[in-house]
Amino acid sequence: MRALYQRFAHLIHELAKFGVVGAFAFVIDVGTFNLLRYAGTGGQGPLFSHPLTAKAIAALLGMTFAYFANRHWTWGDRERTSFRREYVLFFAFNGVALVIAEGVLWISHYKLGFTSALADNISANVIGLLLGTAFRFYAYRRWVFPETLEAALGEESSPGSPSATTA
Repeated sequence: MRALYQRFAHLIHELAKFGVVGAFAFVIDVGTFNLLRYAGTGGQGPLFSHPLTAKAIAALLGMTFAYFANRHWTWGDRERTSFRREYVLFFAFNGVALVIAEGVLWISHYKLGFTSALADNISANVIGLLLGTAFRFYAYRRWVFPETLEAALGEESSPGSPSATTA
């Protein structure tokens, strides 16, 4: 079991950090969504009648936090490419994840008629978020904050590394 952990320790640590950042971004996202939809007089917030707009604003705030936390903590050990490149890719991939979450919310709210606060939160902030998160982890790790070629080659060619012994 120890050898298995050692083989995947770096990935496990990245995934754990990504999860912590995601948890904070989730609180920002869900909190903002619910404030915009339901925090107002009579339980109606300023965007009560606009669930998709509320979700887009909430997601944008959560994404901004997540970019800086992932860049400086989750993948802070990786070399930096240009800020513009990372930021554009990060938000592009988050856009795909947002489309996933909004698509699930749209289907649930408008096509299936599940319009309660609970239904909107389950569809947007549970199902949509889980699908988007899996996509984001892969995309961030692979394209936004990539390992350098030297680091990748160094890991593959070092004696005793898992990829050197299984290749």
